[in-house]
Order: sequence, then C-alpha cells, then structure tokens
Amino acid sequence: MPLARANTPRPERRRLRLAAVATAAVLSLAAVPAQAAAPAATAPAATGSGSSAAPFAGSERGLDRAALRSSLAAFHEAGMYGAYSAVRDGSEQWRGAAGLADVDTERRMRPDFEHRIGSITKTFTAVAVLQQVHQGRIELDAPAGRYLPELIPGERGREVTVRMLLNHTSGIPDYVLPAFPGLAVDPGKELDENRFRRLRPEQLVRLGLAAPPVVERGTYSYANTNYVIAGLLLRKVTGEDPETYITRNVVRKAGLRHTYFPRSPRISGPHAKMYESMYGYIEPARDYSVYDMSWAGTAGAMVSTMRDLNDFYRRLLGGKLLGPDELRAMKTTVPVYEPEPGEEAALRYGLGIYTLRMPSGGWYWGHDGAVFGAGTWALSTGNGRRQVAVGYNLMKYERFDEQNKPKPDPIGAALFSYVDGALSGVPGKPSTSLRQSAPGSLPPLRSLVTPEQLR
Repeated sequence: MPLARANTPRPERRRLRLAAVATAAVLSLAAVPAQAAAPAATAPAATGSGSSAAPFAGSERGLDRAALRSSLAAFHEAGMYGAYSAVRDGSEQWRGAAGLADVDTERRMRPDFEHRIGSITKTFTAVAVLQQVHQGRIELDAPAGRYLPELIPGERGREVTVRMLLNHTSGIPDYVLPAFPGLAVDPGKELDENRFRRLRPEQLVRLGLAAPPVVERGTYSYANTNYVIAGLLLRKVTGEDPETYITRNVVRKAGLRHTYFPRSPRISGPHAKMYESMYGYIEPARDYSVYDMSWAGTAGAMVSTMRDLNDFYRRLLGGKLLGPDELRAMKTTVPVYEPEPGEEAALRYGLGIYTLRMPSGGWYWGHDGAVFGAGTWALSTGNGRRQVAVGYNLMKYERFDEQNKPKPDPIGAALFSYVDGALSGVPGKPSTSLRQSAPGSLPPLRSLVTPEQLR
C-alpha cells in the first residue's frame, strides 16, 4: 500500500496511515516490507550464527548487575511504562524490573510476572512440527495440501511446502487485517468490540488465503497465517489439539513451569497491565491484558516468563529438544530483506527462529513477539550461554509526522541499547542510530516506512 503523501487530504492521510498500521506485523517485530525480501530457494545458513560461530564478546565478562539495572531503568525513563527482564551468562543469572505494571495505581513491575509473548509462540510451534519431522510423520519439503487438502486446495496446496510455512516464504498473506478490519478506521473501537470474540483457526486461515497476495511464493513475507496452518497440521498428524501437543512435548520437555496457552481471556498468574497506543490513535493508551487470544493461536497466543524463555532457548539451542538434523534445518535461514550490494542481511529467518546481528557486532538467535499491549524479545548466543529476555507493556509507542516519517524514538533506542548491552556485556548509551542497525526489528519503522526512507 502506498504511503500517504503531503498533498493527500487529511482524512485520507489518516485512513491510509491507519491501514498501514493495521497491516503491520501485530505478532512480531520481524516483519519488513515485501519489496525488501529476498528469494529463499537456495538461501544458506546465516553467516557466523552457528552454535560454534565467532566468539561472543561478552562471554567472559560476567554480568554487570549495576549496569543492567541502570540500562533497564533507562528504558523506562525513556517513556516505556514498565519492563521486566532476565539475563544469563553460563550459570550466572540476573532478573530485574523497572517502571509501572499499572499506570493508574502505580503498582510496580516485578521480574517474575507472566506476560503474553506473541510470536515467540512460533518457535514452540516450529519445534513441535520438527519433532514430527523426526518421527517421519511430516516431511519438510512435502506440499501442505498433502496433509490439509480441504483447507489448502489447488495450486497452493501443491506448491506450498511445510518448510515454506515455517520460514514465511509461502506467499500466503496475513489474516490480521481481515480479522480486524476496523483497525484501519478506529483501532480503539475495533479492539474493544472484539475483546471476547472467539475465532477458530480454520477461520483465520481462510481469511489469510482469501487476502490478495503480497509477494510471490518463495519470497520472504512474514504472515501469521503460516503458523496457524502449522498448528492445524499438527492436529492432523497427531490427532490432538496442537496446544495440548505443544504443551506436553515442548513446554514440559523443556521443563518450563510458567509457560502455557491461556484457557480464557485472562492471564492466570501475576502480570502487568498491557497498554496499546496504536501509534497515538488510541490516546491515552488502553489496557488489553484481558483479551481472547484465539485470534493468535499457534502463531502467538502463549504466556510465559522471561526466565522460562531463557530456559527454553538454552535447551533448544543446546540440542535438548530436537535432533541434530532438525536443529540444523531450523537454523537454515533466508534473508528477511534485500541488503545493499556487497552487504549481508543483518536479519535472517529460519524455521520459527531468526538470527540477528546487533549493533555491537554479535550474531544472536531468538525471536520477538508483539500483541496488543505486550512486547517481548528473547535472544541468545548460538550455544545458549549468554541470553536476554525482556518484556514490556506499552506497544506501538512510536510517532510519525504528517508525511509518515518517523519522529525521534528514545524508547526504541533505549530498548536496543539494553538488549545489545545485556548480550555483549558492554552497556551502551541510547542512540537513534541503533534503530537502523537491525532491519526488521521494532516493526513500526519497517511496516510504515520503506528502508529507503530510513537511510
């Protein structure tokens, strides 16, 4: 969709901008514009991102607890309502929190709060599918229509493979805007009216399949539809609800105690309120911590804690949840955007996991998540030794001018600074230039503005 121009009438600019907002990756920070994607057919594994890749700069520094506290506090002071985080270096661990869990009562954040993790759910779903690959019940390069012929008929069923679903190269569009069409008109009203709506995964998939294609098949384009299909694939081959299968064979196998698919619109454990701003179109930001997450399903409905996320990724990257062949397949990546000639894409997507080069230069594995009011980011070194997971409770806080150009964003800069410093062991100062160092992260810039406009 073209961006609104300065000479567009004001009401039309608002409508176009809201439509662009609504088509953003609601569940993940890893989306970039379709035109920035690259072909996937012969994509190699990410350079320098394997479990025995280049040495990690901070791996011998230990944890500077004072610096971590200060950097997380700076994230709050930059404008984030509240955040909680867990950082690990080998056997050494730190957990901290900053800011407010409730802006009205001024209840404080706690590091052990449960949190909606959005698209980090995709890593769990991909692990479950790869377990079935190991058992011979699913073939990665088999057409999806072999398993779900009625749901995905015709050419798509024949040409879209399971691997394409898991690395977002299927060409199938996202269902979020069709499921929430009012986001392009009045986001607050749309979210409020659908707070307790129950959606079946088949409904979501049909909405995605019916939407106009954004890219050609074989090209990276992030779509939550892919992972709802993956959940239905699990149900077909296991005979179980995918949430039940994932809970028993992934969550419990990883030894996680506070990670689950919610059974109601409410989070069962202690948690913060979760505020959605929708880039200023919901003002003041509204709490959506109570929400029926059937709209996200196996693409993004899970709840977890930051400590559980670090445990999960350490065990996954350490080979405790998958066999070596399946883990290798998971870490075979495609570029998320097309880099400049002679440059390497700083963000590459595998099967439910991505590898990202941070501003300090290190490559890390993990995922992020973004649902209404809740953001999460979890990254680890290739061997899982050094890790950070951070959750926060104000979403789409960025602002844009009348030409849809981003205004200075101290919150995003402070988030990048915290995560990069926690991983590298060298805390940095917030800088707006960090926003442009990892294309694909922090979605508003990559969803509303083209890469060319950021240069």
